[in-house]
Amino acid sequence: MTASLKKKKATFNTLKVSKVRPLTDNAVEVSFDIPEELQDDYDYVPGQYVALRATIDGQEHRRSYSICDVPRPGRLRVAIKRDRGGIFSTWANDTLEAGTEIDVMNPQGAFISKTHLTGLNNPEVIREEIAKLSNPHLVAVAAGSGITPIMAIAQTVLAESEASTFELIFANKGGAGVMFAEEIGDLKDKYPTRFAVHHVLSREQRVNPLFSGRIDAEKLQSLLDNVIRTETIDEWFLCGPFELVQLVRDELNSRKVDEQAVRYELFTTGKPTGSQQQTGREVEVDPEGNNVDITFNLDGLSGSVESPESANETLLNATLRARPDVPFACAGGVCGTCRAKLVEGEVEMAENFALEKDEIDAGYILTCQSRPKTSTIKVDFDA
Repeated sequence: MTASLKKKKATFNTLKVSKVRPLTDNAVEVSFDIPEELQDDYDYVPGQYVALRATIDGQEHRRSYSICDVPRPGRLRVAIKRDRGGIFSTWANDTLEAGTEIDVMNPQGAFISKTHLTGLNNPEVIREEIAKLSNPHLVAVAAGSGITPIMAIAQTVLAESEASTFELIFANKGGAGVMFAEEIGDLKDKYPTRFAVHHVLSREQRVNPLFSGRIDAEKLQSLLDNVIRTETIDEWFLCGPFELVQLVRDELNSRKVDEQAVRYELFTTGKPTGSQQQTGREVEVDPEGNNVDITFNLDGLSGSVESPESANETLLNATLRARPDVPFACAGGVCGTCRAKLVEGEVEMAENFALEKDEIDAGYILTCQSRPKTSTIKVDFDA
């Protein structure tokens, strides 16, 4: 389903790190102080993310990380798990410290509940909207760092609705690598009858074999048959690697679960897209004139750029030559920061893990994944 959320313009501001807290041996929680004059810009809905931008060894790197806390004025927290070979995540875990200033994009993303779960501006509206569901029952399936946005959603839902229940299936390799283990325990203590967590550990034996090993199709079917009553769930949240998220989506679809009740977010697709190498790539206009004319609207201003047909470059790469402030983060078709509306022309979108069907039907594309198929292209980043 698509939650009605007004899209904010993606803008970076320089923020100061107030605290770096270890979560596991390979993950940290990073807190930022939000100056009073920027607090409206960093109001967010639980489940959203921010992009971080830093210069590491002389090169700019951007990565998106989900916000892991309930909305609070003046504070924003994200969790960063070290990825093998990940330049940004390794730097954050080994080097980032309190007092460091880095660029933080204002919150983006639509991995949110059907209700607006922001407590900063309209707490009464939250309670009224959640109350429309007689006994809201929500379930999340997460793996590894996929727990990050789930923490914000679960804490907010449970706090704002005394009738709500929340169940979490949480997959990890072992107990020592469980992010937010203490916070999850606190939720169990605070809401013993309304919150339940089912840890599935792939490399540790548990008393019940159902909770040991990887979540494959057979294990997922057993979990849904014996642990989660599918027909009673109002909303599903899936967050993790592509393989797991797609597995759960397919199984829920086979059980006739309304796709409008299933929200998902990926932190990796598990496959290269090539767009990361395209972003910022130098391209020269074809002197013979075999170029694509690309015009775009951003921040109310029009811009244009030519793209040689032979380059087969993405719209993002082309528009960045004319406007370095064109919004993007992951450049892999996952986060949706580079979303724009295709006003004229045709494109081929290689991957899409961020836009929902109604957005595509309305003409929206991911510019990091879209390459021109016509000689004239017009897109609107402000739409």
